[in-house]
Amino acid sequence: METGLAGLTLNENEEAVLQIQDEFIPNGEEEVFRLVGCFLTASIIHFPAMKSTMANLWHPVRGVQIPNLGNRRYLFQFYHVMDMERVLKGAPWTFNNHLLMLHVVQWGEDPLQVPLFLTPFWVQIHDVPIGLFSESLVVQLGNFVGSFFEYDASNLGKENKNYMRFKYERLSLFCFYCGRLGHSDSYCEGKMALGVEVAELGWDLSLRAQSRRALSMNSVWLREEGEGRMKGNKDGNYTEENVAWIARHK
Repeated sequence: METGLAGLTLNENEEAVLQIQDEFIPNGEEEVFRLVGCFLTASIIHFPAMKSTMANLWHPVRGVQIPNLGNRRYLFQFYHVMDMERVLKGAPWTFNNHLLMLHVVQWGEDPLQVPLFLTPFWVQIHDVPIGLFSESLVVQLGNFVGSFFEYDASNLGKENKNYMRFKYERLSLFCFYCGRLGHSDSYCEGKMALGVEVAELGWDLSLRAQSRRALSMNSVWLREEGEGRMKGNKDGNYTEENVAWIARHK
């Protein structure tokens, strides 16, 4: 076998190095920024309602297209990096209280293969004595409950007592028995496996911080497949007249 391998040679074509270039954007075409996502639920997602709802929540200045990839995954295509970053900054997002898991699709990645099992949450830390407020404490607490990203110091120093508790903002379906997202304790397999009613649960509603967010339907920010660039004024802003134009041409 070694003798046979030693006799192998490469021709000139085989010696050429294949170089894969970065994604090329032809002149006049828009650059696309993609997120792939799935909803943390076993229920069926109503696709048209989901598209309009998420577009209305995000209202991206240059619009968004949302194709269905199958296998419960969706592609969210934005046409300006700031629109995509605004969505990432505002996470977590939900539809019908089902948590949306998102991942930034890098060039060359298969959106059907990337893992989707992490999501960021804002965590409120209540009742910390004012003398203990520091960035290092916030980082330690963030890494204790997950992986720290950033913190908001706008409310530091308010409502201080001598103990601490965590509250998660926009917490979606959460099982107070097993501590997992995606189902309630009424549909928990672990709880049902006991065969008896559980007297005490490990968590309660105090874990969830109050939050408000308006919902509406029939989004003017949603691009359908095949639609071109949304029109703005000379400054790049979208006025009521521009929005009316978009609504007439949808």
